[in-house]
Amino acid sequence: MKRVLLSLFTCFFLSLSAVSQNTVGTIAITEDTFEAFTLFTANTKTFLINNCGEVINEWNSNYPPGNAVYLLPNGNILRAGRLEDGSSDITFGGVGGIIELIDWDDNLIWSYTYSTNEYRQHHDVYPMPNGNILVLAATVIAGGDAIQAGRDPSMLPDNELYNERIIELEPIGSNQANVVWEWNVIDHIVQDFDNTKDNFGVVSNNPQLIDINFINGGSAANNWLHINSIQYNQARDQIVLSTRNLSEIWIIDHSTTIAESQSNTGGNYGKGGDLLYRWGNPEAYQQGTTTDRKLFGQHFPYFIESGLPNEDKIIIFNNGNGRDPEFSQVDIISPPESSLGIYDYTPNTSYAPTNPDYTYSDLSSNPSEFFSGIVSSAQQLPNGNILICEGRKGHFFEIDNNENIVWDYVNPVNNNNGSVTTQGEPASNSNLTFRAIKYATNYPAFTGRDLTPGEPIEQNPNLAPCNNLSVMDLTTPVVNIFPNPTNGVVNINSVNQVERIEVYTTLGQKLLETKSSSINLSSQEDGIYFLRIYSNQNSITKKIIKD
Repeated sequence: MKRVLLSLFTCFFLSLSAVSQNTVGTIAITEDTFEAFTLFTANTKTFLINNCGEVINEWNSNYPPGNAVYLLPNGNILRAGRLEDGSSDITFGGVGGIIELIDWDDNLIWSYTYSTNEYRQHHDVYPMPNGNILVLAATVIAGGDAIQAGRDPSMLPDNELYNERIIELEPIGSNQANVVWEWNVIDHIVQDFDNTKDNFGVVSNNPQLIDINFINGGSAANNWLHINSIQYNQARDQIVLSTRNLSEIWIIDHSTTIAESQSNTGGNYGKGGDLLYRWGNPEAYQQGTTTDRKLFGQHFPYFIESGLPNEDKIIIFNNGNGRDPEFSQVDIISPPESSLGIYDYTPNTSYAPTNPDYTYSDLSSNPSEFFSGIVSSAQQLPNGNILICEGRKGHFFEIDNNENIVWDYVNPVNNNNGSVTTQGEPASNSNLTFRAIKYATNYPAFTGRDLTPGEPIEQNPNLAPCNNLSVMDLTTPVVNIFPNPTNGVVNINSVNQVERIEVYTTLGQKLLETKSSSINLSSQEDGIYFLRIYSNQNSITKKIIKD
């Protein structure tokens, strides 16, 4: 049922104190919420919802998450899926194996499997500006090869080690691809265990390299790194990585050739495939101790886009896994750059900064209610707010500059079997969500699309946090508006005769009125407006984007 809005001014502007018994979907919302659509994947579906939790679009796959999903400017989604166990001997949390492009109308247009017993995509992919796709994959290093590379034989309980590989794919046809670039961790190793083996050196003198024997107090299992995120920054032509098990973020160069990416010809001092920057755990390169550690199983570090608050800083969801006491936080750091993409480093010290520029956490309770030991994300929004996905609980919330929660949402989908919670019942304890990302209403993917909201995902939805519904059982008129977004005339198609149209700003100011079935917004500034459409003694309010 489409919603009937009998009071425009309460549409999106109820305070968090408003009475609501919601347990899933939109729990609370204020006028300070950033107006955008949120994308996330649950089980085999990907949802795009508005701030009221109503579905704007939905995509389907044959595969559960594997794990990342992105909405592309053309309206397609890029989605990683998880192949069934047995498709590869490489198994750990976050494995995938198949990558899909699905168009706005839910048509599969490209699918590519990257999964064998020797390699397997996992966690993340990334859509490059040129149409290519970065893919994160684990590859198998046999035990003997790992020892030759300098691994301590006593730290090979699985008699193998996982290398982490990034490849850049150029999609071809409906199910093929060319590999146009590649980078591998194993090409950038150092070890001080055995001077008769490869990569021997002084770890503390080579922070641009990765110590093959540092396990951060872990189990020394084959999955020793567990990279869980790859994000690309076009201005720097660099890739930001997150290695969960080592509690570090890394930055590497993407401007190299494949041959250059295999070399260690400069690290911090020039081009090459070595680490350009690292942060979070100086013990990993013997320039600190466990007390200097800042990150704890983090996820989704990326450079904040130019033009946004905190531009060119890195935002990180710092999970807090293994910290005592355990609590999550969001950190924003400023990597020291002498120029764009060139990072300052003083030899025999740890990488700056010593502490984040900004940290959000909630320690008002012990244990902290804000804690997700796995998955999760944080996103800087254009209005200064931060969207946080507390992924283990499927909980998305948005904070303002004063750290007030201005939007609160709980994923109602069981990620294991796809079942949907009924409003008023407790959320499934299996509603884990890898990431949640907001896309502004002027994002190019929405140009020319029908953005009329459908029903919320949850069963028996309650839209009280967004709407002031009448106690009367009104029949909602079937109304379509097009084009939306628009740069001029908006047409209204209704099963009932349109009696009057009123145009309001988001602050409730009435701008225009007409008795026609169309209205011209060309003289209005770009932005969001509400059309209140009267027909057959009823009214309905529709959001319209002017661009």
